[in-house]
Amino acid sequence: MQQLLQRGAAMMQHRTDETLDASWDDLKSFLACARCKSFRNAAEELQVSSTTLMRRIDRLEERIGCRLFLRDQSGLTLSAEGASMIGDVMEMERHAFNVFRRAASANDTAGTVRVAVTEGPGNFWILPRLIDFQNTYRKITVDLRCAMEQADVARLESDIAIQLEPPTNADLIVAKLGRLHIYPFVSKGYQELYGTPSSLSELSNHRIIKQNAPQLDDTAYARILGLKSLEGVVGIKTNSSIGVLYAVERGAGIGFLPTSSIALGAPLVAVDMDGFSHHADLWLTYHKEFRNSDRHKIVIDWLKRIFDPKAYACFRDEFIHPNALVPMMTAARESFGLSGYVAASPI
Repeated sequence: MQQLLQRGAAMMQHRTDETLDASWDDLKSFLACARCKSFRNAAEELQVSSTTLMRRIDRLEERIGCRLFLRDQSGLTLSAEGASMIGDVMEMERHAFNVFRRAASANDTAGTVRVAVTEGPGNFWILPRLIDFQNTYRKITVDLRCAMEQADVARLESDIAIQLEPPTNADLIVAKLGRLHIYPFVSKGYQELYGTPSSLSELSNHRIIKQNAPQLDDTAYARILGLKSLEGVVGIKTNSSIGVLYAVERGAGIGFLPTSSIALGAPLVAVDMDGFSHHADLWLTYHKEFRNSDRHKIVIDWLKRIFDPKAYACFRDEFIHPNALVPMMTAARESFGLSGYVAASPI
């Protein structure tokens, strides 16, 4: 009897050791599958093959002795056991990220700071000014990611993010940078050929350059413009802010761009339609761990300065007509204008 008890205790200890030895890759795979609800999407997020991902999940389930997911044609659903452990694994992930953040901020005045921002402000506003920043702070490398896909700062996808929606994670510090006002524009050539609509009801007689991208509500165009459908109105769809500017400059149609476009030197014409304008707030977010990192504080303070509504009227909460912004932004145009971004002429 004593031998049986000892053998049972040894087996239980072996099983416990196996469970504690579970790979962090396996646990990350579990979290990715829970978030994506499919092996394929989770594998793309983790940049591994679906076979590798499923092998990790099978190994984790074997080690803890229970099924974590219910699999069917609709995708993956957490089992009761999986749902009971998801919170603990997310907490493990949060602490793991904090370890890396502290390590990243250890060398305070030198190193890399990763900044994620939507494409338009990133390319047309931050990047030109980043050259002067780099000349001043030679030991800081700013890794600037300009994309419409939102970077999750809490999960270390970026150190600092500027995005269109404020995150709700309590570990993050969030501050409003300013307001991005959007207005319709055409090229001078388009205006000469087709004229411009003076009301939203006339918009159906023109062509729209439409941007489709994450962080943008795909239904917003029709809703904001008061149209039942954009069928037959959209001439070009693109995921790129640069693409919209290029297409508008080339006379392809009406594009919706920041009100500062003319003030910064783009050769465009503002289209006044029933007083139409739209806006989106820009939110600066970073993890509270970076409050103790000198180089991150330098970049954060710099970003706040270059988006300061007091210095740059285009970021004020109140709407200012694009033409009225021209004399208000002379210095910005002369130092960091859009002349270098003018669309190329066709061969």
